[in-house]
Amino acid sequence: MMDWFQAVDYWHWWVLGVIFVILEILSPGVFFLWLGIAAGLVGAILLLQPELNWEYQVLAFASFSIVSILLSRLYLKRHPIKTDQPRLNRRGEQYIGRVFTLAGPIVNGEGKIRVDDSTWKIHGADCPSGSKVRVTGVEGVVLQVAAE
Repeated sequence: MMDWFQAVDYWHWWVLGVIFVILEILSPGVFFLWLGIAAGLVGAILLLQPELNWEYQVLAFASFSIVSILLSRLYLKRHPIKTDQPRLNRRGEQYIGRVFTLAGPIVNGEGKIRVDDSTWKIHGADCPSGSKVRVTGVEGVVLQVAAE
């Protein structure tokens, strides 16, 4: 097994980098991209320093991976990605501001409303059936409502 590690060449790292980039394309999120970049950097170093021991190659790969992931997270925290649909995967937040008619009453601050094809639990002031309520917020999977 040690012979195999010592036979690792720069192009092995580049192939590993390409595999990580392909995995990035096939999976959601942005994680494998940074591993692919780290593998590419190790390949470039190995191209310039072909006598570099495999232990140092693995150490460099681990270091580059950690640094690239941390830098990307820091960058994205300071420069969040702007989107035209900021509530796309936050289904409850999509209903904020909409008005619904209660099918059943809100009793002791709790009730349910029918929203499109699903039923949502709601919290708000007690109201009789047929009242109109506006969604004012979301707390977990419970919609906060106020009487209209």
